[in-house]
Amino acid sequence: MDEDNRKILERTPSARDCEFHQLLTQEELQSGQVDIEELLAKAERVLDEFEGSVDAIVGYWDFPVTLLVPILCAPRGLPSPSLESVVRCEHKYWSRLLQSEVVDAHPPFALVELDDPTPPENLSYPFWFKPVKSASSELAYRIEDEEAFRAAAERLREGVDRIGLPFEQILKRIDLPPEIAAAGGRTALAEGSLKGLQVAVEGYVYQGEPVVHGVLDSVDYPGSSTFLRHQYPSGLSDDVCRRLSDTAKRTVRKLGLDNSTFSVEFFYDPLEDELGIVEVNPRHSQAHAELFELVDGVANHERMLRLALGQDPALPANGTPTGYEVAAEWYLRRFDDGVTTRVPTEEEVAELEASLPGVTVKVVPQEGQRLSELPAQDSYSYELALITIGASDETEMTAKYERCVEELKFEFEDEDPLAETGGL
Repeated sequence: MDEDNRKILERTPSARDCEFHQLLTQEELQSGQVDIEELLAKAERVLDEFEGSVDAIVGYWDFPVTLLVPILCAPRGLPSPSLESVVRCEHKYWSRLLQSEVVDAHPPFALVELDDPTPPENLSYPFWFKPVKSASSELAYRIEDEEAFRAAAERLREGVDRIGLPFEQILKRIDLPPEIAAAGGRTALAEGSLKGLQVAVEGYVYQGEPVVHGVLDSVDYPGSSTFLRHQYPSGLSDDVCRRLSDTAKRTVRKLGLDNSTFSVEFFYDPLEDELGIVEVNPRHSQAHAELFELVDGVANHERMLRLALGQDPALPANGTPTGYEVAAEWYLRRFDDGVTTRVPTEEEVAELEASLPGVTVKVVPQEGQRLSELPAQDSYSYELALITIGASDETEMTAKYERCVEELKFEFEDEDPLAETGGL
């Protein structure tokens, strides 16, 4: 549990009846080489030594949190998805195989052995090349030609064990189909490049029935495949949102999720009117928590809490009036590595937030930190600040963001102009 999300959790309706306790730290879970058995042993000790009652175990982070929760819940009889259903979502090759049985909304794909990698015959350039298990787009590369494929394969070979080895510790706990057992957790997936507008569908599965409660747009930096912002609600038509919701529900049902929140990422191509699934996450997005809170009055964490307590997560359809019609989390990024020589001070951030209603700012790096040492970054950029904004419309929201970019002063040894402009 991190401090920012603790504050959001404590504002939820369920918080009136809950006390929240940290089980493992972000550093333990996300830094360096992860040892699943060691993490489980520590978590079990904390739970066994806790003097109160353990009524729910929840998590909102990516690997390994999503996989630890069902392992810890099962022996205690606490509601959670099954471990196998979570692995079906998170093993990219297994997930694609199951998706292909129920929907057409997926790109062509192929498994690639990293010991002797060969560009798949069923894919043309450009395509994406990534481990069968990664987190936050780590080691995911867009491949334009064979030279780029060879270079990416070498990087994957060097880095795949960081997540691949602990993932294989998880795979040993379930009965795998032969093709997934053969693939293991340290191979790679190549898949066709999707195009169009990026969209996320959020929902939950309760008593076997999937429910969608939100559709969000994801907007990239111009000329890049890196997120600029996540925006709620989506600006797509009601018909497209219904198709997205239906595809997401059929997919999570096939994957076997239950007692779980979920987020399915899509591309929607408005020219061809086609949907394409990027990935299925067996969790809601903590990055979206304040967006739902700003627009609907209740963070998506509330649904997670209700599921974990065995309660129906449905909320009133009309929500709680907040005064904001749209909200987004913006990512201020730098696209080159460097060492920070100055970051905005707490006083500067507080003054900026006070001057812009509906705005909160989280500075990511510390002064003196090298950006490439930040955890959970994608393969092309580094986060400088996360800026959450609520507004009456998109025009007002964009103006608030531009004001933040102008006033949040970062300095680096080798200054990158994108760090000042926000890539706009």
